[in-house]
Amino acid sequence: MSLFLTIMLLMVVSVGFACEVCQSNQPKMLENITHGQGPQGNVDYLITWSAAVLVLFTLVFSVKYLVKPREDQPDHIKNIVLK
Repeated sequence: MSLFLTIMLLMVVSVGFACEVCQSNQPKMLENITHGQGPQGNVDYLITWSAAVLVLFTLVFSVKYLVKPREDQPDHIKNIVLK
């Protein structure tokens, strides 16, 4: 079983890297990450970084409200449901 998992892991890792043709077409910052041509201009970088900031923002607030949900007020909606 562990041999099977090791082989599967190696196959997944090898697929994740870019081939030589894709490496030559990608910018230096994103080289050898994935297949494809990569961003074509500044607008593509703006879209990518905006999405990354949005994901980070969402992650921070989801962890914050999972750790301390602040649901102890008597007028919280969960108390209406529980009554």
